[in-house]
Amino acid sequence: THFWVIKPLFKINEKQLNKIFSSDPPTVDAGDENPERGNWTNKTEYMLSLTGYAIGLGNIWRFPYLTYKHGGGAFVIAYFIILVLFGIPLYFLESAIGQFSSQGPVNVWRAVPLLQGVGVGMNFASGLISIYYNVIVSYGLFYLFASFQSPLPWATCQSWSDECCSDTPLVYCNISGAFAANWTQENRTCAPSDKMRLQAQSPSEQYWDRVALQRSSGIEETGPIVWHLALCLLLSSTVTALVLIKGIKSSGKVMYFTSLFPYVALVILLIRGMTLEGARDGIHFFIGAQTNLTKLMEAELWKDAAAQTTFSLGIACGGLVTLASYGKFHNNMFIDSVAICFVNHATSILAGFAIFSVLGHMSHSYQVPIGEVVKDGFGLAFIVYAEALTKLPISSLWSILFFFMLFTVGLDTQFANIEVVSTTIFDAFPKYKRAYISVGCSIINFLLGLPLVTTAGIYWVTLMDDFISTWVILILAVMEIISFYLNRLIEDIEMMLGKKSFWFWLWWRACWFVISPCILLGILAWSLKSSEPHNYGGVKLSAWAVALGWCLPALALIWIPIIAVYKLSRAEGNLWKRLKSTCSPSEDWCPFLDIHRGERYSKERCQKKREQKAADHEQMPMPVFSGL
Repeated sequence: THFWVIKPLFKINEKQLNKIFSSDPPTVDAGDENPERGNWTNKTEYMLSLTGYAIGLGNIWRFPYLTYKHGGGAFVIAYFIILVLFGIPLYFLESAIGQFSSQGPVNVWRAVPLLQGVGVGMNFASGLISIYYNVIVSYGLFYLFASFQSPLPWATCQSWSDECCSDTPLVYCNISGAFAANWTQENRTCAPSDKMRLQAQSPSEQYWDRVALQRSSGIEETGPIVWHLALCLLLSSTVTALVLIKGIKSSGKVMYFTSLFPYVALVILLIRGMTLEGARDGIHFFIGAQTNLTKLMEAELWKDAAAQTTFSLGIACGGLVTLASYGKFHNNMFIDSVAICFVNHATSILAGFAIFSVLGHMSHSYQVPIGEVVKDGFGLAFIVYAEALTKLPISSLWSILFFFMLFTVGLDTQFANIEVVSTTIFDAFPKYKRAYISVGCSIINFLLGLPLVTTAGIYWVTLMDDFISTWVILILAVMEIISFYLNRLIEDIEMMLGKKSFWFWLWWRACWFVISPCILLGILAWSLKSSEPHNYGGVKLSAWAVALGWCLPALALIWIPIIAVYKLSRAEGNLWKRLKSTCSPSEDWCPFLDIHRGERYSKERCQKKREQKAADHEQMPMPVFSGL
């Protein structure tokens, strides 16, 4: 009914639109070896999709802050050590099981039916993350549109600001008990001990709170919907639906732009930042002269490095399994895993240089230590860096470039989050048209995101991020790596890659069986022990909100025991035999296509296994019941 509204925007004629939503079988690419599910059009689109999923907002606003916090180069060293010991092994594992089975994150648990609830939990976690992640993408969209003004609206205090807004540097000099904005009076330079920070807010900080968010005083004060954010949320959801409307066949094409543009933008911002006065000081703070290698002895550094690796690579969220499930059976996913992991970490370093070169200039302009400039998360992107952009010539151009980069980086990850859910639904109900599933998921995602764009929305975003993307993902990762330890996974991988040497598998066995689980359990224990009160901007979240927040991880994790009990109840034999059978691969665990099953998963061998199981069942003694 809205065809004539969207036609001028997307230039789709009526015949093409009807074709997308028709009930006819999907068009199959001539190069697909799996006509039923489809494959990536080519290896390039697959690698770009993996890159886009791995490179997220955390690379831009989380990694630079952690590097500064933990002594610069010391954190980078730990970051890459954790990548080798933990990141690559789990990335390789998830890519292998997805490619072998050509199934989404629920059906791959046919390998360990008892713990299929882990796959369901990954779907719920990915779906919940996509709700608030879409809202964060809409923040970037709002700032992108606001950047088409000169000067930038957050460059100075305007009608939307209050008396606490200050356009001047926030550091003042205490001379004879009087505060002076100028740091040189009567030919005297203000000593560092005399510099003080007054309780004032920069224009960019007030613009973020009072204009972009229209933030209320607390989570209890829900307030109305912030309509400019709601419209940005609608646009983001619409773009996601259009890109995923034909699954990987359409999303793969878009990845040529959305995966590569952030690199172009980062390089341009880095070149511009390096030409600014004070950029060198910023780089030294990020990584360089002030590197503190003694930080390597601190446990918190290693915890943060492992947590950043987990969240940055998208481990245990189902995204890797989903993307790999569309790969061809004999694709060398080992090389892909190593390459994407190192690209992800290298991108974090590149983003750090680009961010800190500009922040160094800001520190130089305000004559304050860069430690008083750097913030984490939203504060770095939408307050500090947004303010730094106002200090550059042609500030609107650089602001458009930066926030468009944030938008594309966020979209890449959002595509994978939605694809996890839609792929699981499509695998369960293959008769339904993929276009309906993708559009339906995007509509639901938009509707569930509306409470997060009210005046109290930022508190809900913070709450969801605190409870979902931290230790819940770690629990799912622990369950995943322990579960597949129970299987003949190595033999399955060799069906795709060919035989490998004993020494090759010795390293991966050590990682999967010992090193990676220990690291995961260590992070999980530390995260639970060092959890801080939930707050945003100094506003502590209410007890009822925190209690509601605990329901979110429960929604993802409750499926593990429920499905385990269900599977045990449906199995046959005593408790030990039921446990043994549900921890063994089911008959459906095999390559999707017959031509790839070989002797190990041939129909004849499966038939013999069924006959043997039936014979064992007949020989079991009948249970004897005694009464009173």
